[in-house]
Amino acid sequence: MIRNGVSSGSFEELVRKSYVDEAFLMGRKEQKKTTVSSVSAQTGLSRKEVKRLNEQETEHNAVVEQKYNRAIRVISGWCNDDRFTDAKGKTRRLPIEGESVSFAALVKQYSGDIPTKAMLNLLIAADCVKVEKNTVQLIKHAYVPGKDSVEVIRILGTDVNELLNTIDHNLTATENNKRYQRKVSTALLDKNAIEQFKEISDKKSQTLLEELDIWLSQNETTSDDDSACYVSLGIYYYEQ
Repeated sequence: MIRNGVSSGSFEELVRKSYVDEAFLMGRKEQKKTTVSSVSAQTGLSRKEVKRLNEQETEHNAVVEQKYNRAIRVISGWCNDDRFTDAKGKTRRLPIEGESVSFAALVKQYSGDIPTKAMLNLLIAADCVKVEKNTVQLIKHAYVPGKDSVEVIRILGTDVNELLNTIDHNLTATENNKRYQRKVSTALLDKNAIEQFKEISDKKSQTLLEELDIWLSQNETTSDDDSACYVSLGIYYYEQ
């Protein structure tokens, strides 16, 4: 958390909010009447604090998630759309403004209604792009928020939560209902080969995720469609 610039205050606020949300959720699942007083007793937080956290707007969460998803879409489009890559498949350096082959056109195509300047600032903060003389170059294919500590916590928390829930699901699911959960590892890798493995795994993982992202975008419905559901597939690298 410290390495990612997350202050103790930001972390504590999110933990308190998570406790309150989970207490109310448990009550709904168990069909029990859940009150501010009962949640206060469960969590050890004051009634005033429980009330404040329970009434806290969730709009910010949606905005954070939207920015995260659209930044990924812009990078994926940059890497895979022929208009924004050269003959070798490498991402082009793009003029910031322009009608067709430009960063503005890329953002308009892949980010919905997020303004060009806002998306550019988002990618600059995450060290994904480099700006020179009214042009912009993609320098990092993976988007992770830059300076927003709350945003970092939410994304890290989401990924950890999804992995733990997948493990929990697979512990009790029948064989034909288990979710994909695999990894490769060794405790005997020559330390001189670590950088090579990181390079190979980064490249192959990024390629796979970009292919899957394209497929997902082609099979999406609208947000107001009752049949819409959330799915994800994540890949992580670990080194001890």
